[in-house]
Amino acid sequence: MSSGLFISQSDKRPIYLQIMEQMKQRVAVGDWAEGQAIPSIRQLAVDLQVSVITVKRAYLELEREGVIVTQQGKGSHVASSPGLGTRLQEQELEKHLEQAIRLADMLGIRPKDLEARLRETGDRRMEKEEEQV
Repeated sequence: MSSGLFISQSDKRPIYLQIMEQMKQRVAVGDWAEGQAIPSIRQLAVDLQVSVITVKRAYLELEREGVIVTQQGKGSHVASSPGLGTRLQEQELEKHLEQAIRLADMLGIRPKDLEARLRETGDRRMEKEEEQV
């Protein structure tokens, strides 16, 4: 089973976080369905050319977050949790919103002004979509 994951040496984040993020993304967009088997820790370590310990840490964290489940002798699978993909997408949105707030704060943009900009951006997007129809 090919994971389709990759590690970026230029990414400053630890490798286990890169693995976790990509696996969550796969689940969030539906590439990996609930209950689907995922690569074994050893296989993914070989595929990515990283330490088994690094992959194991990513899997343990993903289990703790309820994204995957591991059964001795049966391997790891995407958790069968209703709405898991949606929950992961919501978490991703929350991270982006927090980043936007931090950036706005650094630029001296007040929360009300940031809210107005978000609305304007949303309106422009809707207008573009309507033009395409």
